[in-house]
Amino acid sequence: MAPPKRDLTTGDIGRTLLAFALPTLGSNILQSLNGSINAIWVGRYLGEGALAATSNANIIMFLMFGAVFGFGMAATILVGQSFGRGDLDGARRAFGSAVGLVFGGAVVIAILGWIFAPQILHLLATPGDAMPLALAYLRVIFLGLPASMLMVLIMMGLRGSGDSLTPLWFMGVSVVLDSGLNPLFIAGIGPFPRMGIAGSATATLIANHVALIGLIIYLYVRDLPIRLKGAELRYLRPSAALTGTIVRKGLPMGAQMLVMSTAGLTMVGLVNRLGVDTAAAYAVSQQLWTYIQMPALAIGAAVSSMAAQNIGARRWDRVGDITKYGLIFNIALTGTMVLAVIAFDRSVMTLFVPGTSPALPIARHIQLIASWNFVVFGATMVLFSTVRANGAVLMPLLFLFVSMYPVRIGFALVAQRWIGSDAIWWSFPAGSVANLVMAIGYYRYGNWRKGSLVVPDEEPQPTGEPAGTEPAGRLHPSG
Repeated sequence: MAPPKRDLTTGDIGRTLLAFALPTLGSNILQSLNGSINAIWVGRYLGEGALAATSNANIIMFLMFGAVFGFGMAATILVGQSFGRGDLDGARRAFGSAVGLVFGGAVVIAILGWIFAPQILHLLATPGDAMPLALAYLRVIFLGLPASMLMVLIMMGLRGSGDSLTPLWFMGVSVVLDSGLNPLFIAGIGPFPRMGIAGSATATLIANHVALIGLIIYLYVRDLPIRLKGAELRYLRPSAALTGTIVRKGLPMGAQMLVMSTAGLTMVGLVNRLGVDTAAAYAVSQQLWTYIQMPALAIGAAVSSMAAQNIGARRWDRVGDITKYGLIFNIALTGTMVLAVIAFDRSVMTLFVPGTSPALPIARHIQLIASWNFVVFGATMVLFSTVRANGAVLMPLLFLFVSMYPVRIGFALVAQRWIGSDAIWWSFPAGSVANLVMAIGYYRYGNWRKGSLVVPDEEPQPTGEPAGTEPAGRLHPSG
């Protein structure tokens, strides 16, 4: 018997939002812990060169998943609005089209990535010592790319249908397997072959395939709403109209990942000029920021799913309250994380650097100046999560670009003549505040409420509401 679908259009808004956000937060934490644990295994068994090799390969994977994020979010919005309207068939068509589009593309990317992995690593200027290790690691990662992307997409589709618990369970399965298998394949413990760095990638490949197969079986055994069977399997071949909607909405969302990653690389270049101690301090700060921003990302995802269902149900009276509760929960949860990190910063930072390291006081100084900007970042995420729930994708991308480049990078460069290296740390809150101001203006006065995202009919009709009307711009990180 199928579990009841979570209806996000009724009931207490605050309790529903929090109950939906917490499992998503758990999934984000598990995923980040998995990356940290795997880095520890690689560094401990294989050394710094192998760790650098995985870092180079992970940059490529981040860009690959940026595209999946965009298309997945577009599908999630379509699924959510369809559920809100009670259009189960429309939700399944949107989900099937996204699966067909992303999985087919992932297979092509995996093949090309395997073939051209050496050239890709050369473009990244991978150090010569790390090149053979990075190549072995990257090629196995490319083999697992289709399964990884499909699992992410299914989890996003489930959240669009109102289910954030199932993704948490299967993320847990993947993390436990990946973390447990990593040392076995790296070092050749017991009956497992000694594979070195390729063993770390192989552990990830196996874990993702096992979790994906289990998730698909669970979808059908429990008859979850997004499962496709019988004649519905034809939805895996995307129609031209539906593909156009997903691509048109998905590309700007994926482009945000590109903007953030390139701005991040630019900032690393500025920090590196300040010396090795400051670079190490910044690296420690980024480790802490990964966890500080998690509540904001989870709340943003919950707001987007709830708002999409309520917009589909034409419950605009609830959309404003969803945004309000999202802002309140962000201040409470992200603010608590910031205070905790500042209060216990030395204890946490010594996990990464020795207590006598000259980088430690620099890292603590960075936290005092920049950490609070994640409360502002979270508020912006909530506002943009609401507007993207109605398909507004372009303006948030524009705002992000402005806040990252003219504001953040510009401030870091110009203000150094007056306040020195502190300009770099103050540029983070400066960019976040600018983005929030633009987000508030767009949320209050923009035309994002006009139109709605409707899954196109299988056969185009001469009349009816156009699919994917662009009411204005949109926006989704984890950071």
